[in-house]
Amino acid sequence: MRRMFLLLAAFLSACGQTPEPSLPEGGNLPADFDADAAELTFRQVSGAVGPTAERVCRARTRGINCNFRIAIDLDPTAPVNAFQTIDDQGNPVVLFTVAMLADVRNPDELAFVMSHEAAHHILGHLDKQANNAAAGAEFYGDREARKGGTPSDIRQAQELGAVVGSRIFSKEFELEADALGSIIAMEAGYDPLQGAQFFFRLPDPSDKFLGSHPPNAERLEIVRLAVRNPGLLQ
Repeated sequence: MRRMFLLLAAFLSACGQTPEPSLPEGGNLPADFDADAAELTFRQVSGAVGPTAERVCRARTRGINCNFRIAIDLDPTAPVNAFQTIDDQGNPVVLFTVAMLADVRNPDELAFVMSHEAAHHILGHLDKQANNAAAGAEFYGDREARKGGTPSDIRQAQELGAVVGSRIFSKEFELEADALGSIIAMEAGYDPLQGAQFFFRLPDPSDKFLGSHPPNAERLEIVRLAVRNPGLLQ
């Protein structure tokens, strides 16, 4: 993982904070990028979404770590991206690149993306995807071995199987995270319908076979359903 500086939300302030560097400018960032304003918005939104995600996590799960860390990768050349991962201590991390902060247009978009990534952890998607990838690798590798493939052939088959396995339910995972992310964003005080407009500045993945994300229109409809019927996800 690239070097990053954790900008901890207010709910983690008890851990103690050190002086923080300003967000970088330059690199591949827009010329009009206001780093100070972006950092302030990030702090405000993470300070609301972080505790909400933790509360939802504790209410909906048992036995998983709900101590969210919300962080910024300070590499100004990193592309627009946000994702959920796990740190060395087993804490869930929602990581944003600076380019992502420069790309979102309002706090609702930032809150929606943040909530969506937190929802992936609450729903256990990283582990499920890893299990699917492992199952795919085993299946493809065994099939190639039964055909008499060489060790190189088997290894390539396992790599292909891991990709196929990881993609089988990836669209469903994204829609599930959109739905629960909408609830988190709403409970944190943001408008997920406004936030989901971020989808329409991204290339539409349409409905490609083994694509990792569903069509943008389908994602927006899931957000609308979650907003209209939040009780369905309780």
